[in-house]
Amino acid sequence: MNVQQKYQHVIWDWNGTLFDDAWLCVDIMNGMLRERNLPEMSLQKYAEIFDFPVRDYYAKLGFDNTIDPFEKLSDTFIGEYLRRKFECQLRDGTRETLAGLQENGVQQSVLSAAKHDHLLRILGHFEIMSFFRDVSGIDNHHADGKLENAHAMMAALNLSPKTTLLVGDSLHDWHVAKAIGVDCVLIPGGHQSPERLTAASAKMIHSLRDLRKLFAFE
Repeated sequence: MNVQQKYQHVIWDWNGTLFDDAWLCVDIMNGMLRERNLPEMSLQKYAEIFDFPVRDYYAKLGFDNTIDPFEKLSDTFIGEYLRRKFECQLRDGTRETLAGLQENGVQQSVLSAAKHDHLLRILGHFEIMSFFRDVSGIDNHHADGKLENAHAMMAALNLSPKTTLLVGDSLHDWHVAKAIGVDCVLIPGGHQSPERLTAASAKMIHSLRDLRKLFAFE
């Protein structure tokens, strides 16, 4: 059985996987660090330390929770992110990959740790909602994770773990995939470094073009 025949549904992560926004996250965070005289970071450093739950990542950056509670920092970050989000673009090959899967009868959904209403807005902006059977974000902007929503999506869509593939850019995506019993493909160039992704037993690809090849429609 080839890959195209095996997988009938692809669950996509959004940030870093289809949406190229890691650079913006670094730029905004560096502004917050500068305001507190804390060391700034490079995109490489960010990819080495970013993790879920996001509150732990904030602690690694040196923020003092007794002075700056996580919720306050998160509100500041997301406010600036939402103001600037359309400075970011889809990752190279996103539209072609989504269209190729759709044309070959593969259903698709988005599972994100982004706030649900913000996620719907940005998918609408890029005019790609029609590719997805379901879109699932969380009910706040603190990015604690998406495992509960993953279980809910599998049940609501009646998806078979054997024929479902999750595509993401982080170890959190891999852990979610393991928890719901589906295969996982990870793509670097998002929010975590290739070196960290190799710690997972998931298959790694280097671009969305590689995924199109994996599904044998290119």
